[in-house]
Amino acid sequence: MSEINKVVLAYSGGLDTSVILKWLQDTYKCEVVTFTADLGQGEELEPARQKALQFGIKPENIFIDDLREEFVRDFVFPMFRANTIYEGEYLLGTSIARPLIAKRQIEIARQTGAQAVSHGATGKGNDQVRFELGYYALMPNIKVIAPWREWDLLSREKLLNYAETHGIPIDMKHKQGGSPYSMDANLLHISYEGRHLEDPKAEAEEAMWRWTVSPEAAPDAAEFLDLEFERGDLVAINGQRMKPHELLAQLNQIGGKHGIGRLDLVENRYVGMKSRGCYETPGGTILLKAHRGIESITLDREVAHLKDDLMARYASMIYTGYWWAPERVALQTLIDHTQQNVNGWVRVKLYKGGVSVVSRDSKDSLFDSTIATFEDDGGAYNQADAAGFIKLNALRMRIASRLRK
Repeated sequence: MSEINKVVLAYSGGLDTSVILKWLQDTYKCEVVTFTADLGQGEELEPARQKALQFGIKPENIFIDDLREEFVRDFVFPMFRANTIYEGEYLLGTSIARPLIAKRQIEIARQTGAQAVSHGATGKGNDQVRFELGYYALMPNIKVIAPWREWDLLSREKLLNYAETHGIPIDMKHKQGGSPYSMDANLLHISYEGRHLEDPKAEAEEAMWRWTVSPEAAPDAAEFLDLEFERGDLVAINGQRMKPHELLAQLNQIGGKHGIGRLDLVENRYVGMKSRGCYETPGGTILLKAHRGIESITLDREVAHLKDDLMARYASMIYTGYWWAPERVALQTLIDHTQQNVNGWVRVKLYKGGVSVVSRDSKDSLFDSTIATFEDDGGAYNQADAAGFIKLNALRMRIASRLRK
């Protein structure tokens, strides 16, 4: 432990990371640098600075960074170019935030001369893997301190006792039991795990949801949005161009009003166990539907099918923490290449928890109405050609059928 003189801690200012901060000071006798990321979680982050100062952290060692634009522009949007979902449902809201946090921690470690980085992820979850794969990919010799794998504070009661013993402020919500859920929020989603949700047969309580109204309570009138895309990325809503993080924030607000984006999922964690989580991803749910809508008229058939084939592999890379791995980078290059002509607009209808594409258009559209029409096409398509096409595609099955007889 003596070779570690300075450590960069991913610090939220909450109970867990406040205990970790003090524990690092006492156990490793080292200087602590705190890093708090604003990813659009909707919480006031300045109190984290004040708490760090109370622990004796030097002002120059307190980093509170607004990463919202970078998060959406360089992580969320590239992921959505692939229409990425994990296990058929999960839009990877937590997973996609971890590589950015890891990247910024390593940058701060280099800037401050720290020998180690630390996080508050437990030894049971995916986040420890995501953080640490990122650390090692970006700084191979960095030392990693994961307190949950080292200390004996393995219950909430022990954490509270440690906090009280060491003069760590405990707000009333923790003294009274706090939220019954472990939550993680950023501009893409908010997640809920633990307590009541640890029983897969227990229905999530309506009071749990924070971003979305229930579909039953959503407006009785549908709302229509025109979403404009350039090279696969959303650039405008109803003709108004905004920065990436502003676009996603507006989609969250509108989608939440219509009860869009709720998910109750039992997923397979990378460490081997199954876990149950609930998610709210209103803006991402709209974005995914609209992106597939514009791709439907701008992507070649085989390119679209290839993307679908690769999507599950790509989703798994992000879920398991391999954002910085060469295979993800290589696959991203292919995905980005497919998006060169994914330009145009999509109109979506939002109604009581549902999103549907109702119209779309693009200067790069591959839809040819003169060929697709049910009316007289003037010879644009010779229907007689289909007979030979079908016979050749059936040839192997016809040969096999003869053998069976």
